[in-house]
Amino acid sequence: MRMMMKARMDTQMSNQVTKGGAMPMSVRSTIERLKPEAAYFTPEGGRTMILVFDMQDTAQLPSIADPFFQEMGAEVTFEPVMNLDDLQKGLAALQKQS
Repeated sequence: MRMMMKARMDTQMSNQVTKGGAMPMSVRSTIERLKPEAAYFTPEGGRTMILVFDMQDTAQLPSIADPFFQEMGAEVTFEPVMNLDDLQKGLAALQKQS
């Protein structure tokens, strides 16, 4: 299932991780593991990373979110999302039901 993860990092904790040099390694590790179709970084509410990736199993949630909780005091949210193709497929299925 296509998921959007938003990790809004605590500024003080992420400052320490950034100054210590661990931030690039942590982000790179996450990107390599999840292979997102999109990755965005924004100052929304502090340092925020938004990834859109394919989640195979909800059991992945702890292993994905926990490093951000522990290392950066992040607030992490997950939301199922669709691209345009997914939306069109879903709308076509609705029309077939009518």
